[in-house]
Amino acid sequence: MLRDRSPVHGLERRRLGAPDVLAQSVSGAAPSAAMAATPVIVAASAGGATVWSFVVATVLALLIASCIARFTRRMAAPGGLYPLTAKGLAPGAALACGIALLTGYGLLAAAALAGVASYADALLSRVGATDGRWVPAAVAVLVGGGVAVLALHGVRLAARVVLLVESVAITVLVVVFALLLAGGPIPGPGSGEPAAGPGGVVAGVLPALAAFIGFEIATTLGAEARRPFRTVPRAVGITAAVAGVLYLFAAHVQVVGFADTPGGLAGQSEPVLVLATTRGWSWVPVVLDLGLIMSFFACALATTSALVRVLFSLSRDGVAPAALGRTHRRFHTPHVALAVAVPVVVAALVVPVAAGLPLGGVLVTLLTLATSGFLVAYLLVCVAAPVFLRRIGELTWPAVAASAVIAPILVAALVAFLVSRPVSALVLAGVGVLGVGWWAGLRTRRPAVLAGIGVYDETVAADVAGRRVASDTGGSRVGDATGSGAATDLEGHRDAVGRRTPGRGSGR
Repeated sequence: MLRDRSPVHGLERRRLGAPDVLAQSVSGAAPSAAMAATPVIVAASAGGATVWSFVVATVLALLIASCIARFTRRMAAPGGLYPLTAKGLAPGAALACGIALLTGYGLLAAAALAGVASYADALLSRVGATDGRWVPAAVAVLVGGGVAVLALHGVRLAARVVLLVESVAITVLVVVFALLLAGGPIPGPGSGEPAAGPGGVVAGVLPALAAFIGFEIATTLGAEARRPFRTVPRAVGITAAVAGVLYLFAAHVQVVGFADTPGGLAGQSEPVLVLATTRGWSWVPVVLDLGLIMSFFACALATTSALVRVLFSLSRDGVAPAALGRTHRRFHTPHVALAVAVPVVVAALVVPVAAGLPLGGVLVTLLTLATSGFLVAYLLVCVAAPVFLRRIGELTWPAVAASAVIAPILVAALVAFLVSRPVSALVLAGVGVLGVGWWAGLRTRRPAVLAGIGVYDETVAADVAGRRVASDTGGSRVGDATGSGAATDLEGHRDAVGRRTPGRGSGR
């Protein structure tokens, strides 16, 4: 018996095309910003093995994407990775994944605002404008307001803005790096970085993998994407591959540029600016600042959209306040969740900056904490994938192999990450304590609600009996915004997930 309306009713179902979904995932990873900043961080650990560290990190990101695809080919969930985890692991693990996503998306959005503020401040300084301590805070508030307005007015508008802005940013960075590569290495005595063995490669993998965080944001758009079982897994996989190629290119350019310089790339603090100014290209820093501002803005918009959809899903699951599950009648966006989330995200940046902490340090801290949240979420969903497939009778050896390879690596990466960053470990421990309290309260007072966590989109009567039938090429638009859907996709979705895993994700 089909429902009259989806458990995630209120969202603008089945309206986002493949380019829009892909743009959101690419913007979440913010490859333009990572191209400029990450290679030198990796070089500090990997030395001459920097490029190989990125090769390994790209393979790992693709393995994570393959684990995520085991779910997204069968179900569409606006909660991202936590409803997926619920189909394979216990409700407590799913809630932990949801908390990890809230931590990751919230802090990544704040870090993106910090990136916009940092490079806007640098740009103002380059053109001779007066800067001050309150300029970054003011920029963060203004950009946060802009993000809120765009996110409120609909996922399609936000996706189009993200698509345009991130495309321009990537193009700018690729052109700049191509010119730097054509210029060859900076003249020097030829010492460069010493060759590094396997140990150097391994040491550089963790910071290289951190450059990929946010690449799975397309999973939060499952209910709003056309043909979600094709669009979403492809968007996540393509994002991992494209980001990996861009990072390899950027790392190669910077390693070559400092091949004859003592200490090599690892001995630099701002390698891209050094390469540009050494060649007398005074225009590059300004262009670079503009490109990075655009990339961070797109990242802030994409991650905020993902954050509010996780809050929306937790509310529809009944484990978060009901108000967070409301959607705007005109724009079909989680406007209450947006009104709650954006001020918190902005405050996460403005408060420490207003207290006198350096903006660069705040940016690094926010990214570090966000990375810990994403590593936890990736680990849980990768462990859940083969369990889910076994439950529905579709377990295959490639799925087992992918999880068997990536899960121990993610555990080791998370442990190494926290051991090397005690402040992050302390914060994550605090979040964990709050999460355990949340779980214990639900288990005591609302055990049935906790057991059913993992809301996802389902076929509704209007999807099947509507005016237009889904096709293999475009999906369909049936009825109004809350009843439109790709009937073929959602029918398979209900068969693969709903009937074989009763009691999970039924929504409320």
